[in-house]
Amino acid sequence: MNILYVGLDVAKLSLQLHLAGRFYALANDAKGHTQLLKHLRTHPNAQVVCEATGGYEQPVVHALQAAGIPVSILEAGRVRYFARAQGQRAKTDPIDAAVLSEYGVAFQPRPAPPPSLQQRQLADWSQRRRQLVQLLVIERNHLEHYSDAFRRRQSQQLSRLLEKQIGQCDQAITKLIAQDVQLAHKASRLQAIPGVGPVVAATVLAEMPELGTLNRQTAAALAGVAPYNRDSGGQKGLRCISGGRGVVRCALYMATLNAMRRDRILKEFYLRLRAAGKKPLVAMTACMRKLIILMNRLLKNDHFQLAS
Repeated sequence: MNILYVGLDVAKLSLQLHLAGRFYALANDAKGHTQLLKHLRTHPNAQVVCEATGGYEQPVVHALQAAGIPVSILEAGRVRYFARAQGQRAKTDPIDAAVLSEYGVAFQPRPAPPPSLQQRQLADWSQRRRQLVQLLVIERNHLEHYSDAFRRRQSQQLSRLLEKQIGQCDQAITKLIAQDVQLAHKASRLQAIPGVGPVVAATVLAEMPELGTLNRQTAAALAGVAPYNRDSGGQKGLRCISGGRGVVRCALYMATLNAMRRDRILKEFYLRLRAAGKKPLVAMTACMRKLIILMNRLLKNDHFQLAS
């Protein structure tokens, strides 16, 4: 059966559906999701194509996946470039929905695998922990500039509350991972790497659930540590990293800093790159890439063991 690619433009309060040449305006709420499923059930070969919109797409994606309807979630920039390549410069919700349908026909994107309940909770709680940490950093920076006792007291009280809630998140995440056999096994394998602790392991498992099923190049690209050429004719540009998942890249950075103090192989690799004239950040990025590739290999092959 040929796949019918269905464009779905998602906004905070509305959905625009492009289905078999027709447009439908729906609300982005439970009632609108029910209407969406009703329209899609008339086309059993439908596959929905939508963009990642900072979280507004998550409720409708969960509703579609729960109903067994395949969904592809695309990077918004790719769809925009695709529209411009077609000469489409105008941007409205119906136009975007139609472009998503055309993108599906042209590139046939794979549907996103539905996450388990534990995987969704891990992602949500890890995100909450990051938000609290960011707030704590901001509050501590503010405290440095407070000279009166009233503001300093309030700031210190808020900082203690944020620290308490961060600890609660750590406990909840640890308990969640321990209760899931698969997540516990993966976390244990990752934490066997010098420099990788519970927070980094949980972040990687939450933000990069595909890890362990990828090849080396894809793992590095998804983590945002793959260098890309910038060459044209006789000109050789600097190779730069681009894209990827920023949260994973930040976690890798902190893990690599720690690992280089504890792991002889990674430290020697870094020093060898520096001796070859590589800049510190370039050498550091290469170590991060080496670390994510190692993580992927550990999760892919249970028989692979770290060198002592």
